[in-house]
Amino acid sequence: MITERDGGPTGVVLAGANQNDHTILEATIDSIVVERPKPTPQHPQNLSLDKAYDNDPTEQLLEEQGYTPHIRRIGEEKLDRHGKKRYPARRWVVERTLAWLNKCRAILIRFDKKACNYLGMIKIACALLWYRRYWNLVQLQ
Repeated sequence: MITERDGGPTGVVLAGANQNDHTILEATIDSIVVERPKPTPQHPQNLSLDKAYDNDPTEQLLEEQGYTPHIRRIGEEKLDRHGKKRYPARRWVVERTLAWLNKCRAILIRFDKKACNYLGMIKIACALLWYRRYWNLVQLQ
């Protein structure tokens, strides 16, 4: 799954649990449903990844796609000169979104035998997340 900064899902790919994450990175990037703006020096396109993506083919792919990679090892945070965190950790956003999706019983317990049906359920749940976020935003105004 690929998300935006606040955890809203923008693309999802279904793969087996025994497949390495970095092998489906290109398919995950291609699954983004919203056209992204072109990266500029003033507004680069950042992509935060975890330890599983720390290899040369991943960095080459991200360079070709126009992303600025932020790959940190677990436990490593960006600290200022006083040794304190300057920015919140970004790598747990996808895990939080997956936790939101696990509240949907049809996703948590997979009853579908066909992968395309299960992927459809995941996409419906992602759309439901976006709807709830939009509805909460409208209620605040």
